[in-house]
Amino acid sequence: MGLDFIFDELSSLKEHALMREYRTVESAQGPYIQIKGKSYLSFCSNNYLGLADHPRIKQAAIAAINQYGWGTGASRLVAGNMTLHEELEKKIAEFKGTEATLLFPTGYMANVGALCAIVGREDIVIGDKLNHASIIDGCRQSGATFRVYPHNNVSQLESLLQKSSTYRRRMVVTDSVFSMDGDTAPLPEIVEITQKYDAILMIDDAHATGVFGQHGKGMIEHYGLEGKVDIIMGSLSKAIGSIGGFIAGNKCLIDFLKNKARSFVYTTALPPAACAASLAGLILIQEDTTPIDKLWDNIRYLRSQLSKFISNISGESPIVPIIIGSAEDALRISKRLYEKGILIPAIRPPTVPLGTSRLRISLMATHSKEDINRLIDTMKDIGFLTHGNTILPKAGYAQTDVG
Repeated sequence: MGLDFIFDELSSLKEHALMREYRTVESAQGPYIQIKGKSYLSFCSNNYLGLADHPRIKQAAIAAINQYGWGTGASRLVAGNMTLHEELEKKIAEFKGTEATLLFPTGYMANVGALCAIVGREDIVIGDKLNHASIIDGCRQSGATFRVYPHNNVSQLESLLQKSSTYRRRMVVTDSVFSMDGDTAPLPEIVEITQKYDAILMIDDAHATGVFGQHGKGMIEHYGLEGKVDIIMGSLSKAIGSIGGFIAGNKCLIDFLKNKARSFVYTTALPPAACAASLAGLILIQEDTTPIDKLWDNIRYLRSQLSKFISNISGESPIVPIIIGSAEDALRISKRLYEKGILIPAIRPPTVPLGTSRLRISLMATHSKEDINRLIDTMKDIGFLTHGNTILPKAGYAQTDVG
């Protein structure tokens, strides 16, 4: 038998419109990207502030390569700990208002590493139903009892905490901004409940860092909850314009994770040039919040335009999902937009629940009003947006229409 089952699995994915394929980008990330020599207007990047191609970030990375080379050659506990790692950790802690920070090569590794280090078989971890896959994987791999509460349902969260008094440790973990729905967690209520039951609180602030708060510091600044969240996970690969993840908290937590988080201990350190790029991105945000203001102008403008066609637009962030329903319909509409020069991939199960396949629009500060108008006009032209608060694929869509 061997690997014969793989062919059957791939055939099933294709049959149900769930097969994923690359589109190879030939340019820098920005509002417009090149694919096979053609320019596409991109509404699918988490490059929220447009920093991924910023001249100062590129210059910082190049300067770091010239000084330190590219690779680190080892894990940080062996010989891979370099000056720029420590500078970046200090800068993140300052930015997030915590005592210390620990860098991980990716946000996924930060979530899995922290969760598996902090809770185990004698503990319970409770998470939102729509948490990111990295949180879910970390909860499962930790060996702790894992319970899920309905999305943003704080009364059910409290009920689960009430029933969990026999466990050694109780931990609550939630996204602050949910990556597929674009809505936000009710953090003030979650903080109050976790304090009431003496539970550990961890938030994934990946999609809020650089976006929310007066100074772009994230959802904790947005709600004024400084010092009230035990563990803050964040990403350097979205609004910051670089790569990597981090955990921020008190010094004891960080010292503990340095010794116990397997995804930190047993992996090669981030290249110093990536750290230099992140440092430059953080400094840019601290120097000038104009890109954040521009991003929110774009968010408000897109929502105002979509509200002419769609009632109850979901999302409270740069992520604006439009629920289609079936994977087949979502894929057809995405392909039709692609033919018109607009890139918005279809998001399908298992990333989202069955029957909720969608277009996930992701805005950047570097999008212009004209870009957003082009998106709306193109959606109308293909018959996707119609008046009367109804969204339907254009009548008569067939596979030949979309290639």
